[in-house]
Amino acid sequence: MSVSDRIRVKDVRLLSDNWYILKTTTFDWLHSNGEWQTQHRETYDRGNGATLLPYNLAQRTVLLVKQFRYPAYVNGYDDLLIETAAGLLDDETPEVRIKAEAEEETGYRIDKVEKVFEAFMSPGAVTEKVHFFVAAYEPHMQIGNGGGLSHEGEDIHVLELPFNEALAMIKDGRIVDGKTIMLLQYAALNIFKD
Repeated sequence: MSVSDRIRVKDVRLLSDNWYILKTTTFDWLHSNGEWQTQHRETYDRGNGATLLPYNLAQRTVLLVKQFRYPAYVNGYDDLLIETAAGLLDDETPEVRIKAEAEEETGYRIDKVEKVFEAFMSPGAVTEKVHFFVAAYEPHMQIGNGGGLSHEGEDIHVLELPFNEALAMIKDGRIVDGKTIMLLQYAALNIFKD
């Protein structure tokens, strides 16, 4: 039996489409014991996204970005968030979009990216699926300062960090972004293995 056989959507209402789309849904769910239960859920649809960890194996460095994130701030995080470059797909393929985001945010033009996995980051309420990439970078690939797009309100700082320092920043709490932690852990297991 598929999930589609176990759900009956009864009502979907739009609550907001101010920035992205927030809906409330009433549905019946068939439990494993054969009983149906009516449930209510809100979903926030912001589209799917992509993220990239550029790495330099010879230098043992990674490129990260640092920026203000209002939702983290209102949840008590009083600092800029250190993250991997990322963005929404905006009707592009994940590969095309992440190359553009990397250039906008880091100032590096990266031609070859490797998709390593995809994941739902907060599937209890947010519909977004994120496509995760890694890519080698070299100093000659830098074509600008990065910093993001000012007309989108971005004010991004580029960080080139030793890989081991980036890992230590997870442990000491300076890196708290989930996608960044996942890509750094992937790199520890698959790229910087020694």
